[in-house]
Amino acid sequence: MTWSILARDSSGAFGIAISSRFFAVGMLCPHARSGVGAVVTQALVNPHYGPEGLDLLGDGLAPASVIERLLSKDQGKDHRQVHVIDAQGRIAAHTGSACIDWCGSLAGEGFSVAGNMLAGPQVLEETAASYTKNSSEKFALRLLLALQAGEAAGGDKRGKQAAALRIHSTEDYAFLDIRVDDHADPIVELRRLYEKSLERFQPFATCLPSRARPAGITDRAVIEETVQKFSK
Repeated sequence: MTWSILARDSSGAFGIAISSRFFAVGMLCPHARSGVGAVVTQALVNPHYGPEGLDLLGDGLAPASVIERLLSKDQGKDHRQVHVIDAQGRIAAHTGSACIDWCGSLAGEGFSVAGNMLAGPQVLEETAASYTKNSSEKFALRLLLALQAGEAAGGDKRGKQAAALRIHSTEDYAFLDIRVDDHADPIVELRRLYEKSLERFQPFATCLPSRARPAGITDRAVIEETVQKFSK
């Protein structure tokens, strides 16, 4: 199941966009940690790959070594697909020999695309081409546009059901974490939720407690002013 794009933005933020004919794909597959990296586990998903992979990245292992370590203790490795990016933008990917066609991965400058049970290699190619082309867009939107391009190229050959978008920037918590768990057109719905988040949620999130400002902004008038400026 599933195809996804993970990337490191020029700001240092990590982002993942993912879609599948599988319920709640955003729950088990995408994992990221600010300042550390991102891991996506898919096909016959192994949820342990996410937290364990991020811990290994945090210990300084390169993505290829992280994947090698994860696979070394997994008897189901031939059924797994996983790709990883670290804080330096280095990338590695694994597609097990038992993953279902079409399956594979490709990497570009600061991003990786991987998928299985797809309509064909064009799904990944168009996802990657869109991400590359839309470099002037906001990071989250750039990921969404890439996912939409992959869907237009055929997407998951079984159909549509779920999609998710996750962005980690500077904090221990995600800056943006949006999921569509069951929908007739999940990527379109994900895009709608992203646009809705711009109205109040994203500007409000900039006022939360952070490493740079531990108490955040507590003056409600200033919060409202921030929201209004952000939406203009």
